Formats: sequence, structure tokens, C-alpha cells
Amino acid sequence: MEPALLQTRDERGVVTLTMNRPSNFNALSEEMLAALQEALDGVARDASARVVVIAANGKAFCPGHNLKEMIATPSLAYYQKLFAQCSRVMLAIQKLPVPVIARVHGIATAAGCQLVAQCDLAVASMEAKFAVSGVNLGLFCSTPSVPLLRNVPSKFAMEMLVTGDFISAQQAQERGLVNRAVPPEQLDTEICKLVDSILAKPRTTIAMGKELFYRQREMGLEAAYQLAGQTMAVNMMDACAQEGVTAFTEKRKPDWTK
Repeated sequence: MEPALLQTRDERGVVTLTMNRPSNFNALSEEMLAALQEALDGVARDASARVVVIAANGKAFCPGHNLKEMIATPSLAYYQKLFAQCSRVMLAIQKLPVPVIARVHGIATAAGCQLVAQCDLAVASMEAKFAVSGVNLGLFCSTPSVPLLRNVPSKFAMEMLVTGDFISAQQAQERGLVNRAVPPEQLDTEICKLVDSILAKPRTTIAMGKELFYRQREMGLEAAYQLAGQTMAVNMMDACAQEGVTAFTEKRKPDWTK
């Protein structure tokens, strides 16, 4: 059997992680979660990695956890372990020093929708659909609600959580769950545009900014400003910022290869 997760890396440092279990629509089984964790940990150690794209093979992006696997082990300890494993993967995405982009097609439901919400950026096919549908099975999508509420206005998030209804890619874009919703044939082109824009900026600047972005979000206003100000001061001392500002004042393009 092929690996659950396929990994490619181009010469620019773009790492693509492709979930590869189309037979179960790329469910977040224990195997898939372990493969994602290993791959993300590898990216975290790779100083030349610049962007991660999470994609999927088959008809769907991800339907969430593997329900057959879950029902086969009706144990509180097992469920606690499984959800902790999933949470570690989600946190690993946030902790990476590089942007993570979800490439979404087909359905993204329950923990699959959680994965989209947890990624820093998301581009979806207009044919994609999203739901946190656990409530339809009597299981409130509690862990998916964590990143969902941090992306989508609270009333929209609550509606999704208590109804389990699907929303379209266009609605997902309007509500802030994805950045772009494009025709299927334009999905890869749109992701390439986003990747190219990121690659044109210094890695150190983006890494510093991403860490600050998520840390300050959980703070009160005064503490957030204090942390942000300190981060900008440190950032300004970086060679990339010095070159960028100097280039602006000299009316030329910055040379971040020096």
C-alpha cells in the first residue's frame, strides 16, 4: 500500500503534503495523523523550507476522523488519546515558522474542516463544501470549534456547529474560512500566485510575524501592543528589514540574497 501521506519538495523550499487515502476520503485516521505529525516535525527542522501546502488525492479533501476506527474502540482513554493526537497536529501547523496553505477540493467536514481552519491560508475549489457535521451524529464538533471560532464570526460558527449544515466555498470565503474560492481548473494557479508572493519575502520576517500573529491574538490589547512593539523592534534590527527599508529610501528593489 502507498504511504498515507505523500511529500514533495521543490528547489524553492515549497513542501507539498498530499493526503493519500482516497478510499476513505482521506480521513484523519491514527495513521494519517501520525504521518502528518512526522512530516510537520520534519518541516520544522528544515531551515530551507519556505511554504507548506496541504492537499489531498481523490474526490474529497478530508471528512474528519475515521469513524469506523473510532467506534471499534469505545474507550474514554482511547478517545482522549486520539483527540490529543489530533490537537498536536493542529498546533504543529500553527507553530511552524512558515505559512501553511490548505488546497481544498470536494468536502472538508468535521476535523477536515478543522484542518482547513487551522491552516494559515486556504484556497478552495468552487465545488468544495464545508461543514462541522458531528452534531448530526450526536457528537458536537468541540475540537473543530477551536480554530473555526478563530476564523469565522461567532454567530456563523455557532450556526455551523449546531446545524451541521454544509456551506459552499463562496460562503466559506465570505465568512473568512478560506482566502479564495476559485473554479476547479484555477485552483493550482491561484495557490501558485499565493506561494510566489510569499517566496518573494524574507523567510525570517514571515517566521517572526507568524509567531507574533498567533501569540498576540490570545492576549489583551495592552499586552498585545507590548509584544508587537518588541517584535517589530527586533525585526527592524534584522538584516532583511535593514535592506528593505534602505532599498525603499533609495527607490530600488530590495536584494535579500546578500
